[in-house]
Amino acid sequence: MVVPAQSPKHVGASSSADTALVSVRGRLIERLMRHAGEPGDLAEPATIPGLMMMRLHACEGVMCAVYEPLVALVVQGRKRVVFGEEVLVYDPDRFFVTPLDLPARSAVLEASRERPFLSLALRLDMREIATLVLEGVVPPPPPPGGERRAMATGAVDVPLLDAFDRLLALLDQPLHAPVLAPLIRREITYRLLTGEAGWRLRQIAAVDGQGHQISRAIALLRARYVQPLRIEDLSREALMSASSFHHHFKALTGMSPLQFQKQLRLGEARRLMLTEGLDAATAAYRVGYESASQFSREYGRQFGAPPIRDIAALRQRGGATLATP
Repeated sequence: MVVPAQSPKHVGASSSADTALVSVRGRLIERLMRHAGEPGDLAEPATIPGLMMMRLHACEGVMCAVYEPLVALVVQGRKRVVFGEEVLVYDPDRFFVTPLDLPARSAVLEASRERPFLSLALRLDMREIATLVLEGVVPPPPPPGGERRAMATGAVDVPLLDAFDRLLALLDQPLHAPVLAPLIRREITYRLLTGEAGWRLRQIAAVDGQGHQISRAIALLRARYVQPLRIEDLSREALMSASSFHHHFKALTGMSPLQFQKQLRLGEARRLMLTEGLDAATAAYRVGYESASQFSREYGRQFGAPPIRDIAALRQRGGATLATP
């Protein structure tokens, strides 16, 4: 196939946008190197609530956490996120977004002392998204083909990156942050809502939509993940029949309610063993398992090694178990 050559106008516009992206990204790298804290620590500045920053000098293996609604940018490096059977990779050219609380495993794929992994994230306020929709901000329609996953990546453009740069600039202007940070947060939300990921945000924020109903069931599941799973309770919370609930839950999260609960349990058990020193049997019981052998089998499938060996390896690497932005 012959690809037609771009006109000089298009080439110039593309070159200008690329130059602007490189320029803004350079400023973000400089700001993150100053404000992201010690390598491996999650920095959450009090002056800008909801902002998270991370710097890593080495890839630290598989990390796990429940991702809350957020948008994340990798400014330098590359990262993989796995939820259910879905695999997403994002880097300086792709942002990551989720409008739902979802358990996921992640791994930083590129990091070194010379070129550290640098990322930042901003928690999303679903009420603000709903307000913008009511004010007439119309997200783009979902793509054809029926794909409805909540977690996704999207192309980073200059306006979005510039808004994040101005938000981080307020770390050096703490007196102005209380007034200006909410305005920039709203701009970032607006840009996401009107961009390619906007329809994902709307399907969760709309109170009369199936996505919002599923989010209510997820909140209940997170609160009761230690207890035996009752689909009837979850579908009632979502105001759906059991069959409809199961279908829409998997369409959004990429996993069944049982798989979702299992990931919550295993992730919390891993944290308990690492940070509180619990043995595997005690951690298994604490998160709702009745069989230590079943826990060990499922843990090995999830993290690639049985509990004792996995925790020992984590401690040797410094103990990171939480997903980075």
